[in-house]
Amino acid sequence: MVDQGAQSDAPAVSVVGSGLPVGGPVSAGWRECTLTRVKELDTLCSWASANHEGGNDDVFVSAIAEHLAAAKDAAELAAAKPKQRFPFLRGGALHDRAMSNLDAAEAQILNFAPATYVLGQFPGLLAHVQRHLIPTDPRRTEFERIARQLGVKQPDHSPVHSAGEGERVLTREQEKEIRRRTVNQDRGQIVTSVRAASSAALREQVRLRSFRDVLVVTTLLMALLAAGIAIVGAIWPTMIPLCFAPEDGGQAVVVCPTAQSAPFATASPKDGGTSASATQLQDIDDAVRSTVSPRDLLVVELVGLAAASVAAAAAIRGIRGSSERYGLPVALAVLKLPTGAITAFLGLLLMRGQFVPGLSALDTSAQILAWAVVFGYAQQLFTRLVDQQGQSVLNSVRGADKAKPPTSTP
Repeated sequence: MVDQGAQSDAPAVSVVGSGLPVGGPVSAGWRECTLTRVKELDTLCSWASANHEGGNDDVFVSAIAEHLAAAKDAAELAAAKPKQRFPFLRGGALHDRAMSNLDAAEAQILNFAPATYVLGQFPGLLAHVQRHLIPTDPRRTEFERIARQLGVKQPDHSPVHSAGEGERVLTREQEKEIRRRTVNQDRGQIVTSVRAASSAALREQVRLRSFRDVLVVTTLLMALLAAGIAIVGAIWPTMIPLCFAPEDGGQAVVVCPTAQSAPFATASPKDGGTSASATQLQDIDDAVRSTVSPRDLLVVELVGLAAASVAAAAAIRGIRGSSERYGLPVALAVLKLPTGAITAFLGLLLMRGQFVPGLSALDTSAQILAWAVVFGYAQQLFTRLVDQQGQSVLNSVRGADKAKPPTSTP
């Protein structure tokens, strides 16, 4: 047994077959699954060691005990190391540590487990290899060859060698013996293929987490940028005024997102020409300074954010959900909110700069806010590409072979 006094310095190493409890409860779903899997593999290792067909399995049993202890330690880090600061920041590394050690322990069990156990697990192992290894991978090709020899790919598990005319029909016991010999002869290739598929599955999870982290960082930066624009508008309202000055019959009015000025006559001195234009611009600038509000940019961004939230809600209908723990669909939806606020601001800024012909002078504050809604919803044109990339990443996690929709026959 492990010295209990050593628990303060290092996590206790579980002894295979010691009857240790599952442990927990812990704070995350993947940690609960890890503790359950540790106990399951501990039991399988004990059974495989007791039914080992020959040879020394102490090396495998010792290695499995260390792998299971490492996985359990990763799942119970908060309890094993209460002084650890910000353990949630290490969630990705702890998850990878637990999964990789569980995969290694499972592969080690296949190294010495009875051939009958490997045969019983072969359909699941075949599905695991085909899901995470591409069809051209030589390890998958070799694994499928072994599966065909074992008759696993056939639904009825027909005999390994079909009897032709004049050939002796094998009995059931002979078939089982041939399968056992095949497993023992190709055990190394079987373990190598399964371990490669598990490593590929872990790399898929790492890619998914990396993409999710990029989305989170981008969303935070976009939110900070939107907040910075609103703060600048509140402190210096006249720096980026989203105001328009439509003219009609020698009179003009300054229209801002939250207010508008009274109509005023545009200056037209007798000398005309450039002086008249300069005097008119000066009058409009004075009207803008007196009409613009510190709340203008904030209101525009809030309207754009509201329109983006509608777009995010509409995008939910296309989300098929995911069993992965990283919440990628949620991160994709949240990204739309600050993006909508910024596109509403930039769209009105382009209109004020007469970038869009014919839409350079809006008549009322309601029109400005209506265009903010349009530009806020228009963020979907940009985030749609991110949505497609996110779906592609999720599909890569779901397997190397994608299920194709059934084709209808005429």
